[in-house]
Amino acid sequence: MTQQRAELVERLRSALAGREAVREVAMFGGRAFMVDGAMVVSALRSGDLLVRVDPDRGDGLVALPGATRAEMGAGRSMGPGWVSVAADAIADEAGLGFWLGVALDRPRGG
Repeated sequence: MTQQRAELVERLRSALAGREAVREVAMFGGRAFMVDGAMVVSALRSGDLLVRVDPDRGDGLVALPGATRAEMGAGRSMGPGWVSVAADAIADEAGLGFWLGVALDRPRGG
């Protein structure tokens, strides 16, 4: 595990510590965090964060600094429900908290 990803995993563990039904799974080449059986975020090797979002909010969210539509391989969009967030956009707790909140607020059916 890269140092960047290891640090992000620890920050996510800390942020999710008070929630029930949280588990970690190796997924998408990173360490995914599941809440109530649904993936909410994944810490990627690069230190970036893969975020599962409400597809209806996807276009607005990718307009934010450091956010892009997530891709599964070059040029293959994962769709409007997936956002990749650059490590520098989640470097502080406010940035990480914002994106974790977006993921946790996503309707579970979408």
